[in-house]
Amino acid sequence: MEYREILNEIKPDKDEKIKLNKITSKIINSINQICIEEGLNARAEAVGSVAKETCLRGKSDIDIFIVYPLHTPLEVLKEKGLEIGYKISEKYNGVANEHYASHPYLTSLIEGYNIDFVPCYNIKDASEMESAVDRTILHTKYIKSHLKKEQIDEVLLLKRFMDCVGVYGSEFKVGGFAGYLCEILILKYGNFENLCLEVSNWKYRTVIDLEEYGTSELFDEPLIAIDPTDKNRNVAAALRKDKMEEFIFACRNFLDSENKLDYFYPVKKGNLSKNDINEKFNELGDKTYIIEFNIPDVPSDTLHPQLKKTEESLKEKIVEEDFDVFKSGYWTNEKDKGILIYQMNVSKLNNIKVHYGPKIWAKQACTNFKNANGNKCYVLNEFLVVDKKREFINVTELIENIFTPENIFKIKIGKNLKKIALNTFNIYLIENYLKTLKKEDLEEFLDFLDDFLNPGQHTRR
Repeated sequence: MEYREILNEIKPDKDEKIKLNKITSKIINSINQICIEEGLNARAEAVGSVAKETCLRGKSDIDIFIVYPLHTPLEVLKEKGLEIGYKISEKYNGVANEHYASHPYLTSLIEGYNIDFVPCYNIKDASEMESAVDRTILHTKYIKSHLKKEQIDEVLLLKRFMDCVGVYGSEFKVGGFAGYLCEILILKYGNFENLCLEVSNWKYRTVIDLEEYGTSELFDEPLIAIDPTDKNRNVAAALRKDKMEEFIFACRNFLDSENKLDYFYPVKKGNLSKNDINEKFNELGDKTYIIEFNIPDVPSDTLHPQLKKTEESLKEKIVEEDFDVFKSGYWTNEKDKGILIYQMNVSKLNNIKVHYGPKIWAKQACTNFKNANGNKCYVLNEFLVVDKKREFINVTELIENIFTPENIFKIKIGKNLKKIALNTFNIYLIENYLKTLKKEDLEEFLDFLDDFLNPGQHTRR
């Protein structure tokens, strides 16, 4: 199949390449000059997709690593690495923000590009690694030395395809395929089309081991891709099982499609409106509830796991009280608000519930149960039971009860969310919540709701 049309859209054009090379070289030279002037035994090196030429057009974040010898004290590496990053940011009128991975690093917006300044150790192999970031230079060197020039286009096609079917990105909120994993997949299968063919036959615990280390038994993830630079690491460790499954399904659909190029473009959703979304929810029957609260100022990869944990724990509690949840999820604008959403099969119950005791064959246990619950006990399917009045007959009463200081312990709520959620919590029906949203959040939230109502739509065209 001919992919020239797509490649012309997704490959950085000549002007972008010139700009990337120019700003990367300029910053590397400036860092190296600072190191010379200050007598630092360090140097700058470009890593990541820009250095490997596997970045998509317009998505060219630049990774600059400040490389120190192994004997450098960790505190010096951290302190000087940030200091150099701030100096470069100031020199080029950047807007800088500190982040923390294995250790602190700086991101600065300079001339329209997000540039990461990351201090690391100069390691020759994984056995010398002091922190996870040290491995990145090994990754860059491996891909540059093994990926053929013509395979760069294949990586770009794969990244674009994954992006459009919703499985690209290893950050928690996506749970998909990292860029480095994409490159490994192309090295394994040769080209994009052959990869789709092979992926369509993937099994649970498929193993990719380019260097034949034979260490797959160390891992129990759904996909095992042994890091060519570290036999003790699974590059696919962050890939969620559902995203692997969606990718397999998307590849099968792609191979069966008569319009394969459609898979390289986002799903066409039309102009979503509040009325359209409300109608879709109303068609499904029971009520849908939104729980909104403010969010703390924490990194995205800290926020999303805590929202997910809270959403799942609250769902468990709702079900435990005999309400029936059809589907749940979470969303955040990553600025000031987070929401949990619960689409109900049953949101209201009768006043009485059957409280189960022991089986009738256990005489002493039944006696204890009867003494505790009175003479209204009776036998039901070999259990001794008693009817009791429910504490909550409406799911909103239950949720409001849980989001109180004395009861919040009943769910597992993210540690950074607990206090702020208690202070700012509100519950809405979906149709009422949509009326509260400001314009800047509405479009993104409607997009989320469309995916919520139409699961898997990105994997088919």
